[in-house]
Amino acid sequence: MLKNLKQQGFGRMNVDYGSYMLSGREWIIYSAEATLILAAIGYFFYRSVWACLVLSPILIIFLKEKKKELAKTRKQELNVQFKDAVLSVSANQRAGYSVENAFREAYRDMAMLYGTESDICREISHIVKGLDNNVTLERLLYDFGVRSHVPDIMQFADVFMIAKRSGGNMTEILSSTADTIEQKITVDKEIQVLVSAKKMEQKIMNMVPFLIIIYIELTSKGFFDVLYHNLTGILIMTVCLVVYLAAFMISKRLVEIEV
Repeated sequence: MLKNLKQQGFGRMNVDYGSYMLSGREWIIYSAEATLILAAIGYFFYRSVWACLVLSPILIIFLKEKKKELAKTRKQELNVQFKDAVLSVSANQRAGYSVENAFREAYRDMAMLYGTESDICREISHIVKGLDNNVTLERLLYDFGVRSHVPDIMQFADVFMIAKRSGGNMTEILSSTADTIEQKITVDKEIQVLVSAKKMEQKIMNMVPFLIIIYIELTSKGFFDVLYHNLTGILIMTVCLVVYLAAFMISKRLVEIEV
C-alpha cells in the first residue's frame, strides 16, 4: 500500500516517529551528560582514566537510551495532538463538511492549538497535499499510522479504511476513536502521577552508592585504596558495577508502566 503512494506521484513523509534524531544542541548536552556519568564510574569504581576508555561504549548505550526516551515522549505528545485533531475532524464533519474537507479545516484548528511547526500540523498538511494530488485519505492515514508507531493511530487508520470501504458511519467512528484515545491518555496520566514518587525514589537510590563512597572517603580517607590498582580489587569492583547496572535497569523498568 505504501508503494502505491509513490506510484501515484506523491512523495511520502520521511519522518519516522519510532526513532529520534538528536539536534546539534541536544547532542552536545547529552554527550556531556554521558561523559560525566562515565567519568564518575571510572573514578568511583576504578580510579583510572584507562577504565573510562575501556567503558566508553557506555556513551553509545546512554545516547541510544536517551533517544528512545525522547522518541517515546514525542509519540505520547503526537497521540495527544492526534486525539485533538480527530475531535476537530469530527466536529467539522458534523458541521456538514465531507471527511476530506474536515481534515482540511482541522489544520486551522491544530495550527491555532499547537502551532504550524507541530508534528500534527505537519502531518495534516501532508494529508491535505496528498488529497490535492488525488491520493486517497485512507492511504494517507495508513502511511501516517505506520510511521507514527502509535497503536491508537494505527488502529484508527485500519478502522477508517474498513469503514470507508464498507460505508460506515464516519462521524460516529471519529467521535468514538477520540473518546477512546482520550480515556487511555487520562488513565496514563493518572498512572504517571501515582508512580511519580516511586520514580523520584528510584533516582535517589541510584545515587546512594556514590554518596556512600563519598561519605566514607571523607570520614575514613584511604579506606577503599585496597580495591584500586590491583587485579583482585578490579574484579571485585567490576562485579559491583555489573550488579549496580543490573539494579539500575530493573528499577527503571519497574517504574515504566504503559497503558
